[in-house]
Amino acid sequence: MTIAVALFMAYVLIAPLAVHAQDGDQTPTVAKATFAGGCFWCMEPPFDKLEGVISTISGYSGGNVPNPTYKQVSSGGTGHAEVIQIEYDPGKISYQELLEVFWRNVDPVDGGGQFCDRGDQYRTAIFYHDEEQRRLAEQSGETSDRSGKLPGAVVTEIVPFTAFYAAEEYHQDYYLKNPVRYKYYRTACGRDRRLNQLWGKD
Repeated sequence: MTIAVALFMAYVLIAPLAVHAQDGDQTPTVAKATFAGGCFWCMEPPFDKLEGVISTISGYSGGNVPNPTYKQVSSGGTGHAEVIQIEYDPGKISYQELLEVFWRNVDPVDGGGQFCDRGDQYRTAIFYHDEEQRRLAEQSGETSDRSGKLPGAVVTEIVPFTAFYAAEEYHQDYYLKNPVRYKYYRTACGRDRRLNQLWGKD
């Protein structure tokens, strides 16, 4: 085998690996954030519109029953909260930015549920996935508590993430599938009215 042929064969073998490595470098890193803010239908829209958010999935976290159904969770007793799990590209949006959106969309001084939805399954919570998320969540909670805007102490839980169970398919993107019903529910529940009282209109 001549030197020219050997070099050509080496190029043929190595070039695809180099291209694959370059393609891999372009693949976005995916991180997860899990928030409970009352009805999960209402928590998807504010995050879906953010650049850098890849997906939002409605589901259940924080309980003690594996693979719970909506009927089980909504009736209380499983320990789960309705949550959304967000997949995002930390190169485009930071966890800190997600936290800012989270606080603006919940009533963190309500320990009995959220808006018209009452019960522990509608509590507010931040389920952190690592120590950096824990640190940032606690810091943001303290900032919100000291903001002077809130009429009481922040009662939002900041707890370690353990498991996530996706909700039934008809709950996913509910605000897109059923826009009229969603708008009616959100208005009747008084969500935006209360959020404007707490945080002001942006």
